[in-house]
Amino acid sequence: MTSSQVCQLSPELAGVARKFRFRKAKNIGAITMKASAKTLTVELEETYEDTTIEDIADDLPTAEPRYLLISYVLNHPDGRVSYPQCFVFYTPPSAKPEMRMLYSSSKPGVEGKIDATKSYELRCSEDLTAEWLEEELSRV
Repeated sequence: MTSSQVCQLSPELAGVARKFRFRKAKNIGAITMKASAKTLTVELEETYEDTTIEDIADDLPTAEPRYLLISYVLNHPDGRVSYPQCFVFYTPPSAKPEMRMLYSSSKPGVEGKIDATKSYELRCSEDLTAEWLEEELSRV
């Protein structure tokens, strides 16, 4: 364990994340991950298949951080379609400081193990929309 990483991925989550990385589905999918201060592990919380960004946002807690891995369907102006995998670090302002610290200090290690194409931070679940994600993905 490095000094910048507090929590380790649970074996179950590591397996699910590996499978998720190579998913072939041509729809929006996601996994939400929750850190445990007691066990110092990041666990799988929920798996989404053929969903919407808004459905994922609706399920986020208002006072607890989460990590999300989202496989998105991105339609480019030139007609191409891509499926970027985005890591989202969600930390609502109402979360307890010790939980924000736990998630923040574990983020680099989790992000490295997840191996997503893009990485973003989000403070408010209402901001997690398809429009927001597409805008973020359009930035170079």
